Amino acid sequence: MMTFEERKNFVETKYEELVTRKNEPIEGNGIFCRYKNPVITAEMAPPFWRYDYDKEANPFFEERIGVNATLNSGAIKWGDKYVLVVRVEGSDRKSFFAVAESPNGVDNFRFWDHPVTMPEDEVPGTNIYDMRLTRHEDGWIYGLFCVERHDDEQPGNLSAATATCGIARTKDLVNWERLPDLKSRSQQRNVVLHPEFVNGKYALYTRPQDGFIDAGSGGGIGWALVNDMTHAEITDELIVDSRYYHTIKEVKNGEGPHPIKTSKGWLHLAHGVRGCASGLRYVLYMYMTALDEPWRPIATPGGYFMAPVGEEYMGDVMNVLFTNGWIADEDGKVFIYYASSDTRMHVATSTVDRLVDYCMNTPVDRLTTGESVKTLNALIDHNLAIINKK
Repeated sequence: MMTFEERKNFVETKYEELVTRKNEPIEGNGIFCRYKNPVITAEMAPPFWRYDYDKEANPFFEERIGVNATLNSGAIKWGDKYVLVVRVEGSDRKSFFAVAESPNGVDNFRFWDHPVTMPEDEVPGTNIYDMRLTRHEDGWIYGLFCVERHDDEQPGNLSAATATCGIARTKDLVNWERLPDLKSRSQQRNVVLHPEFVNGKYALYTRPQDGFIDAGSGGGIGWALVNDMTHAEITDELIVDSRYYHTIKEVKNGEGPHPIKTSKGWLHLAHGVRGCASGLRYVLYMYMTALDEPWRPIATPGGYFMAPVGEEYMGDVMNVLFTNGWIADEDGKVFIYYASSDTRMHVATSTVDRLVDYCMNTPVDRLTTGESVKTLNALIDHNLAIINKK
């Protein structure tokens, strides 16, 4: 068995090797490139978070606070750094937010020394997670996240929960002002703030749900305007991206990060959920809305944009990809941060032009096998005509 110093050196060496390893792109389908390694894993939590460095208190250098997963990160460019606000889940199932930064967006992510100390709402939450970051034109950076509490209307059911949208804002990602939770007639655990005022109001992409897990009568991704983020209340919702039977989003769908503004419209990244024999399958998909009417779809490519591959299938919650953060650089490069199976964070890169082309020129889902085959045959005939000319 190792001594205190030997184990400490072993742990710190392994941590440095993991944090500093170079990441490499993997050529994909022409739309995006995945990267070989996850960008943040539980093992990349700093050793001084997990171990007591006092030799007298911890003579065997045992881990005192376990980290189970790093997932579902908000993302923002911070000066010349690529910054993620990561959902870190401890071995006790409680999630908290922590900031990690990278010099290039694809590797060498390191957590800041301390996690985010998020002030409580009037009614404290049991668990908070999945922050969407929006640098709004009002000058604040907003973080919208899910707040989970026990459903006290079911006192005998320890699994019964409620979800609301927590709201906080900051100027430095360290000091956060907690605002009252979003008021809504339905449960809301997937809300995103649009980066610009719309008709003088704040605009939200919502996901109305009948319950904590089930969307129920909630029709898909909603759109709502609120007067004041310091007392945000939804009175009316318009469904802008609907769910459909036997599609990638028949069970649920939800906005990922806030949309990216382009010359052709707003680029949206979302997740869709369907049922399958092994449970629920989460994939990512895209759509676009009009520049002047961000609630009006103008392009809806059919099928998924990204689905789990390889090790991404494996983890705490299998067969899941989820995203709530991306960064668009001034040169048009886009960094897409996504989690796999509620366990680890990955990155894929693309460009604004490629993503717009994908959205504008990918066929829509026509909702039946017969129509899908017609779409496929049209492409085949088009290509064979080109090939036979050669």
